[in-house]
Amino acid sequence: MTPRERLAADLAAAGCRPLHRLGQNFMVDPAAVAALVSALGPADGATVVEIGPGTGILTRALLASELARLTAIDPDPRSIAALASLRAEAPGRLALIHGDALDLDLATVGERIVIVANLPYNIATELLLRWLARLDLIERMVLMFQREVAQRLVAAPGSAAYGRLGVLAQRLCRVERLFDLSPGAFVPPPKVWSSVVRLTPRPDRPDAARRARLEAVTRAAFGQRRKMLRGSLGALGVEPRALLAAAGIDPQRRAETLDLDELDRLAEALGRLSAASPGRGTV
Repeated sequence: MTPRERLAADLAAAGCRPLHRLGQNFMVDPAAVAALVSALGPADGATVVEIGPGTGILTRALLASELARLTAIDPDPRSIAALASLRAEAPGRLALIHGDALDLDLATVGERIVIVANLPYNIATELLLRWLARLDLIERMVLMFQREVAQRLVAAPGSAAYGRLGVLAQRLCRVERLFDLSPGAFVPPPKVWSSVVRLTPRPDRPDAARRARLEAVTRAAFGQRRKMLRGSLGALGVEPRALLAAAGIDPQRRAETLDLDELDRLAEALGRLSAASPGRGTV
């Protein structure tokens, strides 16, 4: 039975079809599935969390590897029902959760988590931003995005794709764009190409307070990216020219020209100036 025939049989058995409102595009390319499992690497006792297992083609491949525990979450009850039989095939290794990944508290799943997902494109960025705030629990993420989003995640300063999402991801994680997948790797085929990205938390990532300042700086700077920094940073509660001088950055530059170190310096300077002038608000 070919992967497409297997998928058709699984869908028929579950009495379901892919739902556009849930962003369901099911992988049917066995080479892509194998590449995802390989990219995940050894779990070493961590709990693997699969987001949106669908009909379970990736779930089966994960269970066939040496991982100890797999938790799969899907908002579609048809998917949970279709995968129920796998629990008997992998006793004690598979947990199924009927729910929305946006509502999932990772702390209830485990203390060491590896995430793998063919993400619904409509919530992929929101999910990633939430997970970047929980890197204390996450050891690694192997995620499939729309190719345009993946390009933003790895973009370099000065490029058109460089922006707030890429800055935050790169400052908090080592980001690797691994490979692309054509629409034909899915049923139904999406209208765009997809890319798989691996994110590994950096040991030198900023703490929560420093990360909040970096988020504030990037929100202001890239929110008005056509403006010079002397004009775009006015919402931070400190005088922009003083902030830029404290960070050693030319006020006539624009956000997309700043590298990670320079944005880090801006965040540090924001902390110093906010502490020195608490009446103007702190970040």
